[in-house]
Amino acid sequence: MAIPLFNSIASWLLKKRYHQIELFLKYPLDVQKEVLTQLVAFADSTAIGKEYGFESIKSYEEFAQRVPIQNYETLAPTIERTRKGEQNIFWPTPIKWFAKSSGTTNAKSKFIPVSSEALEDCHYKSGKDLLCLYLNNNENSQLFTGKSLRLGGSKELYEDNGTFFGDLSAILIDNMPLWAEYSSTPSSKVSLMSEWESKLEAIIEESIKENVTSLAGVPSWMLVLLNNVIEKTGKNHLFEIWENLEVYFHGGVSFAPYREQYKKLLPRKRFNYYETYNASEGFFAIQDRNNSEDLLLMLDYGIFYEFIPMNLYGLEEESAIPLWEVKVGVNYAIMITTNAGLWRYKIGDTVRFTSLNPYRVRITGRTKHHINAFGEELIIENAEEALKQVCLKTGAEIKEYTAAPIFMVNNEKGAHEWIIEFRKHPENLGYFTEVLDNALKSLNSDYEAKRYNNITLRMPKVHIARENLFYDWLKTKNKLGGQHKIPRLSNERAYVEELLQMSILSTHL
Repeated sequence: MAIPLFNSIASWLLKKRYHQIELFLKYPLDVQKEVLTQLVAFADSTAIGKEYGFESIKSYEEFAQRVPIQNYETLAPTIERTRKGEQNIFWPTPIKWFAKSSGTTNAKSKFIPVSSEALEDCHYKSGKDLLCLYLNNNENSQLFTGKSLRLGGSKELYEDNGTFFGDLSAILIDNMPLWAEYSSTPSSKVSLMSEWESKLEAIIEESIKENVTSLAGVPSWMLVLLNNVIEKTGKNHLFEIWENLEVYFHGGVSFAPYREQYKKLLPRKRFNYYETYNASEGFFAIQDRNNSEDLLLMLDYGIFYEFIPMNLYGLEEESAIPLWEVKVGVNYAIMITTNAGLWRYKIGDTVRFTSLNPYRVRITGRTKHHINAFGEELIIENAEEALKQVCLKTGAEIKEYTAAPIFMVNNEKGAHEWIIEFRKHPENLGYFTEVLDNALKSLNSDYEAKRYNNITLRMPKVHIARENLFYDWLKTKNKLGGQHKIPRLSNERAYVEELLQMSILSTHL
């Protein structure tokens, strides 16, 4: 098929979907209630459905009263039974795919079930919707005149007892519809290579020959790839290699620490950045406007949403609310019920609603990724914004970072310890630390209160990491590439201690 014709047909088909999106924009609560009704009815003959009487559930209130809140640890035994071949436990259609994920804070592997319904009605549907929303906002786009450079996971799929497991991206690539394969680079063979550094070279070899019009992948790893592309070609920026490049679709980690570095690689004001919010458990939200930091919650993917206010999370009085009870500005933990058989499952992410008409969110962090050793409730959103402000003020550029508490010992006050790998070092680390501290105070009143007159917390301790410290640390754990992420904040010191042992350049006390 000729490229211009393919571009026209693809654009027309994707724009038709926008009318369906308008339906849940207009009737969001009706759509969510219908999703729950369909999920419960479809699974009423499963073991879970019989245990909790799905057949007689007629309302959300009944559903919430009967079905307990779950996390991976409570679901693991039933997931393991399905991995060994037993079916119809939590979902009626056969589950043969499992997305293997260790998460960022837990070394133990998780095996998230992926049903055929989840593949088609969530993961692939979301991919089309991302393009649909982008094209709706950019009518002159020439996206399909070229290819999308995708950067997925770096693990193969493995068979076990008749089921398959691996990175979600590997599962998606293995089952990818023809239209997506036709419009992507590198080839599936290269995308599924397991050794990251060899894969990097292979991606560059294939992709620099293509007319790449879009990029898709996690910002941290995509930056590694793109810097290698610049080094290999000797060009000044990416438009000298791919002149028709028009958009970068990103997700997985916050884009804030990398934004300025991308602007140098992509020095065009009209270049677009579109954020997505997805995980092994499902695809949840998409940026639906140009130049926006808010993500539209997608309500018709076979996922029913509930939210736990973070001031109740983990407490005895912990309880969840449906979408129609959320408020703007409150930090919530997300809980989902899905078309892959996850029932009232806490995924470990936190969000804040910025709008209720339509429902738009911003990702604020992870339930396990915060520092609250002294009542300061420092979340990733605070850390990312503070570092953004510090870099603008000091001219520094950050490549990677992590932070953890220094606990009180022998009546000495506590503190936060940061390890930061810079792409461009600050001229004065003491000044950088002071600006960081002040930015955190301005963003977080709890942190400010604990820092007042050093009452609980003293000045942060910042280390400059040697070059490639975080890369080498991930390599020792066989976690290079794909969806693997640096743990940004932790209430424990395990990650900081490991990194400190792997060599630090300098320290400011």
